[in-house]
Amino acid sequence: MRYLLLLTLLVTLWLWGQIPPAGSDPITALLFYQGTLPRGVVALLAGALLGLSGVLMQTVLRNPIADPSSLGLSAGAQLALIIATLFFPDWLVWGRWPFALVGAFAALALVMGLGARGGYHPVSMVVVGMLVAMLASGLGAALVLGQGEYLYSLVIWTGGSLVQTDWQPARVLAAVLALGALGAGLLRRPLAVLSLGAEAGQALGQNVALIRLSALVLATVLAASVSAFVGLIGFVGLAGPALAHVGGARSLRETLVWGPFCGALLLFGTDVLLARITGAGDMFPTGAVVGLIGGPLLIWMMRRMRAVAPAEAYRALPRARRPVIVVMALAVALPALVIGLALSGRTPDGWLWLDPAQAAAFLPGRLTRLCAVAAAGGLLALTGAVLQRLSANPLASPEVLGVSGGASMGYGLTLFGLGAPSAAALYGASALGGALALGVLLAMIRHGAIQPQRVLLAGVSVSALAGAVLTLLMASGGPKAFAILAWLSGSAAHVTAPAATGLCAALVVLSALGLLLARGLTVLSLGPAVAGGLGAPLRALWALCLAVAALATGVATVLVGPVSFVGLVAPHLARHLGLATTACHILGSILTGALLMVLADFGARMLAFPYDLPLGLFASLVGTPWLLWLMLRK
Repeated sequence: MRYLLLLTLLVTLWLWGQIPPAGSDPITALLFYQGTLPRGVVALLAGALLGLSGVLMQTVLRNPIADPSSLGLSAGAQLALIIATLFFPDWLVWGRWPFALVGAFAALALVMGLGARGGYHPVSMVVVGMLVAMLASGLGAALVLGQGEYLYSLVIWTGGSLVQTDWQPARVLAAVLALGALGAGLLRRPLAVLSLGAEAGQALGQNVALIRLSALVLATVLAASVSAFVGLIGFVGLAGPALAHVGGARSLRETLVWGPFCGALLLFGTDVLLARITGAGDMFPTGAVVGLIGGPLLIWMMRRMRAVAPAEAYRALPRARRPVIVVMALAVALPALVIGLALSGRTPDGWLWLDPAQAAAFLPGRLTRLCAVAAAGGLLALTGAVLQRLSANPLASPEVLGVSGGASMGYGLTLFGLGAPSAAALYGASALGGALALGVLLAMIRHGAIQPQRVLLAGVSVSALAGAVLTLLMASGGPKAFAILAWLSGSAAHVTAPAATGLCAALVVLSALGLLLARGLTVLSLGPAVAGGLGAPLRALWALCLAVAALATGVATVLVGPVSFVGLVAPHLARHLGLATTACHILGSILTGALLMVLADFGARMLAFPYDLPLGLFASLVGTPWLLWLMLRK
């Protein structure tokens, strides 16, 4: 009841300050009735829709941190709209809604298919959802970069702008909310039974699969409708049910009622406050501002997560009889590949080998670039191997750690905060952002949350917060916004010899530290209880391992961008080669990551010759098939 009174008071005060006085000119009245008033109504409706969608998802998945943004549905809808704008513009005459539904349902099918392998465990679902969201965002960024300013207005819109010019979106969203409320009312009793657990629901004669499917389809339609009309609004679906519980909602019925109210209150209040601060409120999209609460809220919600002892992630994979020979073969293959690619080339007439004169002219620059990308790939793979060994979680990667997001946030804030920042200032800000992300992870350990799943979730939270900040910065428009988008995609076209030397030196030092921690990682893989019983210094080992992973990720992110999936793929490839012991696995992962990044750089240079494709995004596209196969297999 307190939320209803607060919402009523807020809407009343807003109307009191916005209604044009008697005798106002027709233009002022028209702007109010066709712009300001529908904007406020859309904010209320969109917030309620997202709040109801979050309640349904959290109930059916028994996951307190599930919502359309954390599970990747909003990002899927955004990618579908970008694809439609680029390839099927004539089809948009039917509206954005069909494309948003297709994208959201595709993301839902992927996340649910992958989550089913892990029994829909809360942390695994959120990690999978964030990976899907990162992939969709990366593909969208690649399309925007390919079309330049043609699609950049769509990027600004998908940041979650509530600006309206008529009443059509409000009418459609109102109809969707009415149908959603009816559907939620019909599902209330089955969901109340399902909230006790799948086993309890089956024992009481419920069709668990049908109930889960119906609730998720309804929640996806609600979230996709919001994405179609106002763009990407993050974490309202997470905050609405959380605020309802804080306000005293205990039963499912109360949460279904007050969750949408809290979502409407949050989005409408944010929009009113933003309009008050910026004047008209059009400078920044409201959705991006609301997204700033996502990271801190996820960290706060982790206290409600149950700790689950990790299982061995690679139990059924083969073991090489002579792993040293496998590592040596990789060590020989890497320089051979680098030399072969450095001495080969492509012209408009076809492929050729460089003659001595051409080699003298081109070899220094090519070797510099290849050494830099190989070192970056090795650093990301080192991070992935350490994280996967540390948490026994095959989904652990530098992207999930959150350091990449922290580095990106530091880069973006410095680029916008300073008039003409130097390269040293930008790189220093990136390192500082990565260090702050590491500080969040270490704070989790300091306060006793040593469970691997919770540390990974802290990284996901930092990534969500960083993504919201970057969306807010890019939505402001201008050349700097496009510069951030280009940097996020990663590029090795302008790497210098000092930068390549620094990357190689960082790889050597951090790899040595990783090998020194191999014995400790072997003990930690047995679980905190067993490792502590064996006398292992758990906090010190966790801190050192996370420090190595964070530093390696921060250094590599400067070159390849925050998303590449090399750190996820390379450790799995090394393990499939039979490298089972920790030391051999780390070495094999480093070499495999370097090989993958060198091949990705070759493809980025040659696929669209004579133009360079973004290195980080190209590596993401190369790693996607492996990611999907890895998650879909038993």
